[in-house]
Amino acid sequence: MSASSLPLAGRHALVTGGARGIGLASARALLARGARVTLLGRDGGALDAAVDSLASLGQVQAVSADIADEASVRQAFAQAEAELGPVLVLVNNAGQAVSQRFDRTDAALWQSMLAVNLTGTFHCIQAALPGMLAARWGRVINVASTAGLIGYAYVSAYCAAKHGVIGLTRSLALETAQKGVTINAVCPGYTETDIVRGAVTNIVEKTGMTPQAARAKLAERNPQGRLVQPEEVAETVAWLALPASSSVNGQAIAVDGGEVMTG
Repeated sequence: MSASSLPLAGRHALVTGGARGIGLASARALLARGARVTLLGRDGGALDAAVDSLASLGQVQAVSADIADEASVRQAFAQAEAELGPVLVLVNNAGQAVSQRFDRTDAALWQSMLAVNLTGTFHCIQAALPGMLAARWGRVINVASTAGLIGYAYVSAYCAAKHGVIGLTRSLALETAQKGVTINAVCPGYTETDIVRGAVTNIVEKTGMTPQAARAKLAERNPQGRLVQPEEVAETVAWLALPASSSVNGQAIAVDGGEVMTG
């Protein structure tokens, strides 16, 4: 294989929330471009199954960590790097969304949304960035959300966290701009993932809609009239990881069929 067909050959990519959905699809796309991949997550069984499903594509391993816990993250990164070398591509994909009216959002829910969606991203970047700076090459791709670009009712804590991820992306991109490291965000709209399946369940329970009607309601947000597929998001993630994307920095790229244009 030529360098052009495997542009990430020899580079170690770590994907958080890598056992399923966008994370698993991103891992597959990165392996296809030659990267060595670590999947990071909390569900050991799901991680093992994901590694088995990807093993034929290249070098892949899994490590367990709670991204909201700094010590857990540091230990997992050390373990991953001992096997595959410094993490030069970081995909911060792990996240969680809980729907709740603001007047019923307590401090515990608020803190949990920030911990997983924002502080976890912070912990992982802090663990990976020194190796990238030493190599004078790196890619940080934060999987944010259209909820980081616009507002949605009943998910104020989640929206606040994802807006924070985009703010972090833009700020850090300026710090690393002359050091060979790019920092970008990908902002999926409603995507066929566990988060959307949870949203469908919530709509059904609260409104009595059928699951099909609830899915259609979410798909209506997309001008294309459909849910985004994880593989579509993953292709954007993989493109941002390429050497050829080096001039793309500090961006928040919506993968949403045009939803954010319509508000």
